[in-house]
Amino acid sequence: MNQITQIAGKLNIKEEQVKAVLNLLEEEATIPFIARYRKEKTGGLDEDQLREIESTNMYLTILADRKETILKSIEEQGKLTEELKTKILSVDKLQELEDLYLPYKPKRKTRATVAKSKGLEPLANFIINSPNFDGSFDEILAKYIDKEKGVLSKEDALQGAKDIIAESISENAEVRKEVREYLLNNSKVVSIKTKETKTEKKSKKKDVYEIYHQFEVEIIKIKPYQTLALNRGERDGFLKVNLKFEREDVLSRIFKKFFKYKTSVFIDLLNEIVQDSFTRLIYPSIEREVRKELTEIADEHAVEIFSSNLRQLLLQPPISGKIIMGIDPGFVSGSKIAIIDETGKYLEGQTIYPHPPQRRMSEAKSVIVDFIQKYNVELIAIGNGTASRETELMVSELIKENNLNCFYLIVNEAGASVYSASPIAKQEFPDLEASQRGNISIARRVLDPLAELVKIDPKSIGVGLYQHDVDQKLLQKNLDDVIISCVNYVGVDLNTASSSLLTYVSGLNKRIANSIVKYREKNGKFISREDLKNVSGIGEKSFEQAAGFLKIPNGENPLDNTFIHPESYGATEKLLKLCNLSTTAVNEKGNLVELYVKNNGLKNIVEDIKIGEPTLIDIIENLKKPGRDPREEMPKPILRSDVLKIEDLEEGMKLKGTVRNVVDFGAFVDIGVKQDGLLHISEMANKYVKHPLEIVAVGDVIDVVIKSIDIEKGRIALSMKNF
Repeated sequence: MNQITQIAGKLNIKEEQVKAVLNLLEEEATIPFIARYRKEKTGGLDEDQLREIESTNMYLTILADRKETILKSIEEQGKLTEELKTKILSVDKLQELEDLYLPYKPKRKTRATVAKSKGLEPLANFIINSPNFDGSFDEILAKYIDKEKGVLSKEDALQGAKDIIAESISENAEVRKEVREYLLNNSKVVSIKTKETKTEKKSKKKDVYEIYHQFEVEIIKIKPYQTLALNRGERDGFLKVNLKFEREDVLSRIFKKFFKYKTSVFIDLLNEIVQDSFTRLIYPSIEREVRKELTEIADEHAVEIFSSNLRQLLLQPPISGKIIMGIDPGFVSGSKIAIIDETGKYLEGQTIYPHPPQRRMSEAKSVIVDFIQKYNVELIAIGNGTASRETELMVSELIKENNLNCFYLIVNEAGASVYSASPIAKQEFPDLEASQRGNISIARRVLDPLAELVKIDPKSIGVGLYQHDVDQKLLQKNLDDVIISCVNYVGVDLNTASSSLLTYVSGLNKRIANSIVKYREKNGKFISREDLKNVSGIGEKSFEQAAGFLKIPNGENPLDNTFIHPESYGATEKLLKLCNLSTTAVNEKGNLVELYVKNNGLKNIVEDIKIGEPTLIDIIENLKKPGRDPREEMPKPILRSDVLKIEDLEEGMKLKGTVRNVVDFGAFVDIGVKQDGLLHISEMANKYVKHPLEIVAVGDVIDVVIKSIDIEKGRIALSMKNF
């Protein structure tokens, strides 16, 4: 079975679709480009399906390469049989392949290899293959005594044979598979608190693993976040984690798999060997494999949740056309203020000290009011870190005191400090101190979340769970994919995008992105997508991949402000001509085009303008809404002018809140007080909810009711039931 057939069968996709995708990837087409502009070839596969094909193909390629290496190794040893070759070629998992290779894998000195060097392998084979032996076993053992080889007694000979059999059992592929599957399906994961160590005493780490001090769960029911918590607790020295299972059941299964008979004259000896093989050789490695598999499942799940949250965060709708004040709150070092205009340009900034220890509240309010009046500030973005709620109270008061037509909102400032010290920030604001750059980032996150957040390592944005514990390569790959997907889904204004944003556009890289910015600075605004070809580093391929995602509002050709690819301009113009419209009428007549196509039949139009149906449908949608930002369909953030304190809350109170983070057990919701409330998964609906993402996503504005309040611990429990 070839790779294309394997992928098609595994993913339930037609072979011609798989072949088309692999060919496009081979030609260096990007996933966003293939998903949007090659629907005819792929049958309309979406980005997730395309990435599945890509990753499955990569896995099968690695598997095929490994098979080739293993077959060559075994053949060189002169041990490759047709039966073994068939087994190796038929496996579809790397783990099973390695199991088959284990007996032939070059190994270090072991008890079994030493015994074999002493000539004891025939004795081991005799014990295995003679279940009905009725002679003198002592006489058999005596034949293997050889002082020159180091076999000094019958006991030495027997021990050597036992070691050889034990290793043979441990290297048997069927045995390993049986034990692995048994533990993965029938064991329990248990953890206990470790004794306090000197290292623990010195570290003074708070034990946050109390619920895992005496923890036990069936392995098939363990939650991904529990696996990650147990792993971290074990690393921190607070927990000891083991697998609990029916040992006798496992030993019985091993015996049945390895020995092809139910009993033997050597039954007691064989049972002893099986126990030794399991305890000393099989279990330690299989336990590592099982724990590794649990961790991989948990990693993939955590990365999936993180990726989903990141996507929602990046696609938050921009609040455009407003002068915005960003405030990065603080106590000792003061609160930093920055004003940006409608384009994100930094206008002015200052540091104020309204909170302890300075307590210069009156002066701080005066500075803010002066800025609001000077620049006609309509919106104030307050970071949610230290002194956030104190700053919110101050802003709310001054809005009331001065009767200002101004609103504020709380912004997740996670990663602002990372950005402020980054090379990108230094390049953007070389004359400002790092502490003054974070508040600009806070303000810009409101103006255009996507454009600002792409400048920051996604792991620092704060919408994940255990993101520093999971496989970092897997995490980085997935988060990069999310950013690339979001940037190309929204599209980029070629004349305003930063090099950071342009880097993620299909077909571009950091070097080309910098070249675009330099070209723009030297030659002024782009007036046509064709001008891109004049930029250093952009050839035919990169132009093809990038052009459709780079928009030019108010350019020479209105089509340049749509997702219609330049390769389809000819067909678009034919379509408009059929409708007696010109390209200059795009902004006004898109609905007329749709009506014309509806009246004359999609298939007829396809034949007339020589283009595929999916592309024609996309062209019509873009003619209807040229320059459309898909983020506009997302819920707008909540703007506030008054502050709410936890003491103001009452059980049963109904509020609107913004989802800040989604995890396996629920969601954290900003309801306008200092502490985010927890909306537990059990309180999300009047029905069973498998995962919170079925109900909510980061950025959602939802109606909640206060279920309970613990002011002392700062805990707020929320519910969405009965709405």
